[in-house]
Amino acid sequence: MEEWSVTEPTKLAPAEPVTRLRVRIVNGTVNVVGTDESSARVEISEIEGPPLIVTRDGSTLTVTYEDLQWKNVLQWLDRKGHRRRAVVSVAVPAGADVEVGAVGAETVVSGIRGRTEVRGVTGDTTLLGLSGPVRAESVSGNLEAQSVTGALKISSVTGSVTVIEGASDSVKAETVSGDMVIDLDQTAGTDGPPADIRLSSVSGEVAIRLPHPADARVEASTTSGSVTNGFEDLRVAGQWGTKSLTGTLGSGRGTLKATTVSGSLTLLRRPEPAEDTESAASSPTTGKVL
Repeated sequence: MEEWSVTEPTKLAPAEPVTRLRVRIVNGTVNVVGTDESSARVEISEIEGPPLIVTRDGSTLTVTYEDLQWKNVLQWLDRKGHRRRAVVSVAVPAGADVEVGAVGAETVVSGIRGRTEVRGVTGDTTLLGLSGPVRAESVSGNLEAQSVTGALKISSVTGSVTVIEGASDSVKAETVSGDMVIDLDQTAGTDGPPADIRLSSVSGEVAIRLPHPADARVEASTTSGSVTNGFEDLRVAGQWGTKSLTGTLGSGRGTLKATTVSGSLTLLRRPEPAEDTESAASSPTTGKVL
């Protein structure tokens, strides 16, 4: 076992292989990137407040404060009033499992093939090119996932949720008042099991863009919001109060279920590759609003 108490900017390079990374900080930034190497590299470029404790126990590398535990990250408060901030960058093997707990800190995780789990309070979270299972939770920070192919589970209270070029076969996202934008890539659901997309919000708007041609059974509804539909094969029912959008696209292998109480509901289609090339300068596809 190795341990370092870090009070000033430093670089560390534990010699032993790392298969699990755990980072927990308050304020600042966390950057985690997957590499082809078996060992890890840690750079703490800024630090203010109590020391960060860096430990390597077996193949687990941990960067945290003594008083900040993973289980209570979302409820954590610095009761002693110490001002603290850190900027932490970690390069780990791409196959490692990654856990990040961030209180008021921005988090970026990219290029990881192992399991990724992020818990944030107020800082934004960005997930890039992750191919392992992903779970992200936030209270008020925004969550963005781009080119994620692993199973994706996201929850937020007031922060927005954005999925760009999502190619995962499983996307589950929920918010209370945060808006939700889900853009699914052409490859979603084409390999392996059918796509399973489940989205829910209380007062946030829900916007979904599906590949064309799409292949899913659709069940979507809003209690008091408007509905925008870009697919001729889907039916919109209800003029006042609850509106539903249902039907089958393609052979219906996949599943799309989306609900919002008072937010609007939008379902549009991505242009086909050829269509996208021919009309790159034209306006995007729009649907009918009810």
